[in-house]
Amino acid sequence: MSIPAPDLAVPGAVRALARGAALHPVWRSGLGGVTFRTGDGRFIKYGPLHAETSMAAEAERLRWALRFTRVPEVIEVGKDGTHEWLVTHALDGRSAVDPRWLTDPATAVRSVGEGLRALHDALPVDECPFDWGVHTRIARAAARGIRLPATLREAPPVDRLVVCHGDPCCPNTVLADDGGWFAHVDLGALGVADRWADIAVAAMSTEWNYGPGWEDALIAAYGVAPDRDRLAYYRDLWNAT
Repeated sequence: MSIPAPDLAVPGAVRALARGAALHPVWRSGLGGVTFRTGDGRFIKYGPLHAETSMAAEAERLRWALRFTRVPEVIEVGKDGTHEWLVTHALDGRSAVDPRWLTDPATAVRSVGEGLRALHDALPVDECPFDWGVHTRIARAAARGIRLPATLREAPPVDRLVVCHGDPCCPNTVLADDGGWFAHVDLGALGVADRWADIAVAAMSTEWNYGPGWEDALIAAYGVAPDRDRLAYYRDLWNAT
């Protein structure tokens, strides 16, 4: 995942979705997708059809989560024979990996941790129709032909079931201008799972974005002590699937 160059070529379908509004590329995903911000306050997420993700599924999750927490409001979702797209209203904030926050990792890391805890506390497990538990993830990996190590087939006992973000890497937390947590984006994998499935990945992603030494700070901001066994298991599961 990366911030694309300002002169990134704009796909024709994105221009059509923009309906004449100015377009500014803001994000490129590891799966070949790109996200643009329009001059009239929308985000257009556009990418190739992929077995691992579905923007229709993300739209469904966003609509559900919006009842309980701050996430983008869906305007339009669709696909053609090769690509799919998701159009949402823009949020008033900046990604935790915006250049402003890369120069202030202490603030960003604290807010990512606090925001993840706020998300887990806000979303009701009993009302969530989506699952992101270990058995579901292993089954999906098998369906894609991924053979997992035997060590991943027996997860640690569940600490606390929550509605997980599913892709809680730091770029998917939005910060307000004062550095506080504001919202979350990219909820395509949202579902019920042990909270350490999210904590482990969020903590791991601090090194990718801010350098070494920030993992425990994020966990402290979330409000728990590091659980090394669960951290190791869920990082390995993330990397394997």
